[in-house]
Amino acid sequence: MDNFKAFLKRKDIVFSGKRYGIDALGAMAQGLFCSLLIGTIIRTLGQQLSVQMLVDIGTYAMAVSGPAMAVAIGYALKAPPMVLFSLAAVGWAANAEGGAGGPLAVLIIAIVAAEFGKAVSKETKVDILVTPAVTILIGVALAKLIAPPIGSAADAFGILIDNATKLQPFWMGIVVSVLVGVALTLPISSAAICSVLGLTGLAGGAAVAGCCAQMIGFAVISFRENRWGGLVSQGLGTSMLQMPNIVKNPRVWIAPTLASAITGPIATCLFRLEMNGAPINSGMGTCGLCGPIGVWTGWLAPSEKAIARGATVTNATGFDWLGLILIAIVLPAILSLLIHALVRKAGWVKDGDLKLD
Repeated sequence: MDNFKAFLKRKDIVFSGKRYGIDALGAMAQGLFCSLLIGTIIRTLGQQLSVQMLVDIGTYAMAVSGPAMAVAIGYALKAPPMVLFSLAAVGWAANAEGGAGGPLAVLIIAIVAAEFGKAVSKETKVDILVTPAVTILIGVALAKLIAPPIGSAADAFGILIDNATKLQPFWMGIVVSVLVGVALTLPISSAAICSVLGLTGLAGGAAVAGCCAQMIGFAVISFRENRWGGLVSQGLGTSMLQMPNIVKNPRVWIAPTLASAITGPIATCLFRLEMNGAPINSGMGTCGLCGPIGVWTGWLAPSEKAIARGATVTNATGFDWLGLILIAIVLPAILSLLIHALVRKAGWVKDGDLKLD
């Protein structure tokens, strides 16, 4: 047993929730962002501007989402070069075989293939053959065997959330908005979670509301401490920057979280806000304005996932645009400021509690 532990340590194979559930998941979201998400945006712009070159570029970027996710996961797991490059084939196979739930299949299968690849890396004199062969054989074999049921399970759970939100838009609007928003601020990836579950439609709209509430909320309530730099880094970057302050004083989280509990049902019940772009957009919030952009692209050209669940092209009205602006920016700012004023008055939060290092 001691020899096995020493071997795992030497190979940097660490079985932990942090490495697989935070590091790998977060990296997978970056891989999705750099392929599917940016490709969707570029292609949609090309379609609207009638520029075929942009359409082609976006289509190519979207096509390699599986390899991009797998390579990103391997990078997070500190895979050596031969393993990392071999994961491109694994990601393509897992994403293709996983169908609607491809991202979850890629996450699980890429982790397994990467760890096996790391285990055999540089252990033989023919490493150039053994390492890629082991990585690809194990990864693609798993893709053929388990990716379809993994994909079906993820898709079924996503459909369950979507249907529940349609049946109970008020309560599910609160639940989805709060939970996805909290995931955005925690050191896990809300974008990857939404992509894995294929969160689109009304549930996707609630998720966008929750994520925007967290980012805009923290940006505005911490303005006195962090000024314009903090406003931009949190409002267009990530609310995860506040995690050290949340650990020190969890009450700083009250205002953005309560704001998300309010904007979620407003999005689902009043504005019927649907996010029918790429599912990853549902968990992005105002990071690069990807959440609102996802809603916009969903109006113009719904994603395959959204179309499979009944989405169609929408001729957005002034009311739709009003709802998007209010849910994504205006209401989170106003509600968070009002709630935070009450929290400060109660003495739960004081000056400096939201200061970014």
